[in-house]
Amino acid sequence: MGMADTIESKAGIVAGTGALERSRYRWVVCFLICLMSLIIFMDRTNISIAAPAIIKEFGLSKTEMGLVFSAFAWAYALGNIPGGWLGDRYGPRLMLTLMVLFWSIMTMATAHAVGFVSLVAIRFVFGLGEAGAWPTATRGMQHWYPKSERGFVNGATHSAALLATSVVPLVGVAIMDAFGWRSIFHIFGVFGIVWAVAWWFLYRDRPERHGRVNEAELAHIHHDATPETAAASAVPAVPAVPWAKILTSRNMWCLAASYIAFNYTSYFFYYWMPTYLIEHHHISLKAMGVMASLPLAAGAIGSLMGGVLTDTVYRRTKNLKWSRRAVCIMAMLGAAVFMIPAGLSDQPAVVVLFLALSIFFLTFVLAPAWAVAMDISGGFSGTVSGVMNMVGQGGGSLSPIVFGALAQNGYWIAPFYITSGVLVAAAIIWAFLIDPERSVLER
Repeated sequence: MGMADTIESKAGIVAGTGALERSRYRWVVCFLICLMSLIIFMDRTNISIAAPAIIKEFGLSKTEMGLVFSAFAWAYALGNIPGGWLGDRYGPRLMLTLMVLFWSIMTMATAHAVGFVSLVAIRFVFGLGEAGAWPTATRGMQHWYPKSERGFVNGATHSAALLATSVVPLVGVAIMDAFGWRSIFHIFGVFGIVWAVAWWFLYRDRPERHGRVNEAELAHIHHDATPETAAASAVPAVPAVPWAKILTSRNMWCLAASYIAFNYTSYFFYYWMPTYLIEHHHISLKAMGVMASLPLAAGAIGSLMGGVLTDTVYRRTKNLKWSRRAVCIMAMLGAAVFMIPAGLSDQPAVVVLFLALSIFFLTFVLAPAWAVAMDISGGFSGTVSGVMNMVGQGGGSLSPIVFGALAQNGYWIAPFYITSGVLVAAAIIWAFLIDPERSVLER
């Protein structure tokens, strides 16, 4: 019995219609990746809540703490291309299981740091563990969703990540008050181990290989496939990555350069915002737990809306180029506009309001940007998204150091102007240089 016969025999026929009722297992996959995204950012940003206590216990300067934050970003940037390549070569099922297990162990290891050097070393190795997760997850989604749903699934998964960052201040402060800062890392690390086991048993690299997916759902998944993506579905299990074409593609490097702006801006929200609110605006630790969560919750909403918007424009216009470009331009400019008053206001409530508006617009870029990495990948979305994320994280890693160094010298406002300039530059790149309809394999 062939694969199609096996799937059909499990699916059943709708009574009286003679047509298969479409299964919905791709949304189970989406839910699993959303959970992984949530865990990624819980483990990545929990150190921001512990930062004031860590600075005090180990006697660190703000510049040193900025280096601790950036150690993760450097390793994360370095590990993206090999991580994405491993996802393309060995498949998301195996690689995500191993990656999540490894970084969960390193999350727990953070609790056992004894000073600046050990913190930098642990965060660096932790960054290597997380580096391949997003590119490999992108590869994991590529074969499970048509182009008309890629914006939504990318928006949903990144929205889950930002939801995690909004929960971390509330949960982290409660855990730290009750058990101390080290307990944050022990407790959060357990979640990833549980997820890795569930992923191994519930996911398969291709929908054709999963017994819960029937022919009707397969037809929906592949209904808008182009000849190129159809050919990509037939590549060998161990494909040869066309490195020369990918790394010499102007489209590839413009997409990667634009992603620097997102990371440069978001790193402030992930790492320095709690300290900024406590030290510059003099709010209490408990008030910070609530106030710091509000902008991040707004970011979660913005990520989901960006995904819905780019898919809606694409379905109505069939214009892939502007369904991605327009949303990204709006995201960059909106974030830039509201970042300035967020730095100028001296009222904590007003600051939080403008920060929320800024990250709300900023996260609109996530879904279309990662969807473009799929659209232009020519079947190598793990590698392409790995390059994009590597460059984005590498450039973004300067943000914690710049903010820390300026804040240490009393310049709390200057970083907000710098960030706005970076965002405007990214909007220009999206408007004139990125073509979501041009594959990185084309010449």
